[in-house]
Amino acid sequence: MENIIKGNIKQLKNYKLIDYIQIAGIGLLGTFLYNLFLYLGISKMQASQAFIINYLWPIMTVIFACIILKEHMTFRKIVAIILSFLGVIVVTSNGNLFKIERETVIGALFCIIAAISYGLFSAINKKKNYNKHLSMMLFYMFSFLVSLVYIVFAKEWFIPQGKQLLGLLWRGVFTSAIAFTCWALALDKEETAKISNLAYITPFLSLIWTGLILKERISIYAIIGLIIIISGIFIQLYDNKVK
Repeated sequence: MENIIKGNIKQLKNYKLIDYIQIAGIGLLGTFLYNLFLYLGISKMQASQAFIINYLWPIMTVIFACIILKEHMTFRKIVAIILSFLGVIVVTSNGNLFKIERETVIGALFCIIAAISYGLFSAINKKKNYNKHLSMMLFYMFSFLVSLVYIVFAKEWFIPQGKQLLGLLWRGVFTSAIAFTCWALALDKEETAKISNLAYITPFLSLIWTGLILKERISIYAIIGLIIIISGIFIQLYDNKVK
């Protein structure tokens, strides 16, 4: 609707076939594949653990920004990345690396693939620099079509009702479309590493919501891991401040 009101739709005629192919590929990375592997991960492990592992995506964004966007990898960025990885490990292992269940490992791998997908999406999306509002619309259009094909072949078709429709509406509009658009616009305004590390504030909210809604117990290792992650954030923020 916003694209129609602002007249962004008119820009579609300026896009060539290669542009549509690129937009489709970028969209599949950041919407379809990201959500597919994230929910596969959540189905294999506790939601709180899955959400924490999922927050590897800002790290992946920084890494891919250095590879694709040629942003500088500073010593402080490296330290921040290492701390963030350590924090995630502490949270997900719950203090014992040698007693992680097989299903948890599989779930963790799915979440890591989701993080890689979204990190790659963020870097490529910034490099291509398509109109963010218009490209986001196309991302979801292409992903919707691919999702339909996936559902048909997976034979998991169902008709959502009542609360399911409200949940899908909330998930699609607020936590996906609006959030992803704001994220893409934020990347255009600041250095990728700075914005990506700020995203680590959200695991605190994830733990709070999973505790309140899903009644999952928040362990001391989750708190310790998040403190380590936040330490990485402050190091990264200071790195950008002194430049």
